[in-house]
Amino acid sequence: MTPPATRHRHTIGINRRELLQVGYSGLLGLGLSSLPAAAAPAPTGRAGRKPKSVIIVFLTGAPSHIDMFDLKPDAPPEVRGEFKPVATKVPGVQVSEHLPHLAARADRYAVVRSLSHRENNHLVATHHVLTGYQQPGAFFDKVASRSDWPCYSSGLSYLRPRNDGIPGGVNLPTFLVEGPLTWPGQHAGFLGPRHDPWQITRDPNAADFRVDSLRLAAGLEVGRLDDRRTLLEQVNRQQQALAELAEGRRLSDQQQKAFSILTSGKLAQAFEMEREPVAVRERYGRHAFGQSLLLARRLVQAGVPIVQANMGHVQNWDTHGDNFRRLKTELLPPLDRGVAALLDDLAATGLLDETLVMMLGEFGRTPKVVGQPGSRNAGRDHWAACFFGFFAGAGVRGGQVIGKSDKIGAYPVTTPFSPDDVGATVYHVLGVDPASEVRDRQDRPTQLNRGNVMQCLFTGAAG
Repeated sequence: MTPPATRHRHTIGINRRELLQVGYSGLLGLGLSSLPAAAAPAPTGRAGRKPKSVIIVFLTGAPSHIDMFDLKPDAPPEVRGEFKPVATKVPGVQVSEHLPHLAARADRYAVVRSLSHRENNHLVATHHVLTGYQQPGAFFDKVASRSDWPCYSSGLSYLRPRNDGIPGGVNLPTFLVEGPLTWPGQHAGFLGPRHDPWQITRDPNAADFRVDSLRLAAGLEVGRLDDRRTLLEQVNRQQQALAELAEGRRLSDQQQKAFSILTSGKLAQAFEMEREPVAVRERYGRHAFGQSLLLARRLVQAGVPIVQANMGHVQNWDTHGDNFRRLKTELLPPLDRGVAALLDDLAATGLLDETLVMMLGEFGRTPKVVGQPGSRNAGRDHWAACFFGFFAGAGVRGGQVIGKSDKIGAYPVTTPFSPDDVGATVYHVLGVDPASEVRDRQDRPTQLNRGNVMQCLFTGAAG
């Protein structure tokens, strides 16, 4: 399982970069761990407001589409499994009986039942879904590297750099790593560490949750920051060799952004969960799922354009065995409650018109149950040929089901959508042309995304 936050390590240059970071942050009295820095017309919400943020609810490990949003009640027992479909607020649309809160809000979201790709490996598939591009040189369990494609927040950071101290993206509350395997799709890849999203590796539901890297060290007043900056510049001038390294350039960028963040306090306040009324926190659920989604909403309000909330540790939804009990008791109830509260919250504050909420995993699960149906070991294996995506806000027309799978949920019978199309849609929502040019590590021009925008999400036309 995922190591604790104290063991969090990147696979690229970690020892040198983190050592430098600790040294300089000690000098500054700061501890910022990672701050990142011509488009197609974006859709508009009901109030004509342009979308400006995306919340990715990532079901790491891959959930069963057949047990959540694409049930097959007429299929044989070994396919339909143990769950029953229930009616939703939208006539003719059904979801799992264990998603009652989302069933009552089906008019606010669209479900795509025809996502499809070919990668049945967790790491390779995660990269594809979270970047909108197949992993370069992909092979089984290929770990993260600087040859990877950039995740969405990194692509946005590259094309729309900002200098207000707000990161281009935040991932929380877990960093997807297990033993020697670091999941690709969490970084800026070939765009370089300057554009990496910021990684939060603490449970927002913990009583002592805080992000110390955004707080001034004890006794350090904002007015003294200029003195610290002068001292730092003197030290940096004596470290000519450091400036030659990419890590050195990134450290300098971080230092400048650290001053901006600490003097504004806007981002720091977003992490102060105690500012939320108790009733609001309870509505999301006092668990990691719910509080991570609440924190995602707070970060969007603070101006962070892309927030990824991982629902659990790596392979949390990887239910090869004990699929039905785990979904029924551990996974679906907190997800159902948290996502429903997020939709309510965004709608009540007007943020739903400006925010795309996207929920999906890296693939689906096998149509046929593995193991004896009804037994504790009954589960479903990896299945990339067909899975679901959930989309709400930012002009998405709710209450619709897009695409269709066959009678057992094995393959799409309508034109499938790929993760490339998901990526094109994310960039389109943010007003970025998916075909924008970016530069790789050799400074060669390449196209950011090659998918097609899923226009049916916004028009209501059949997909």
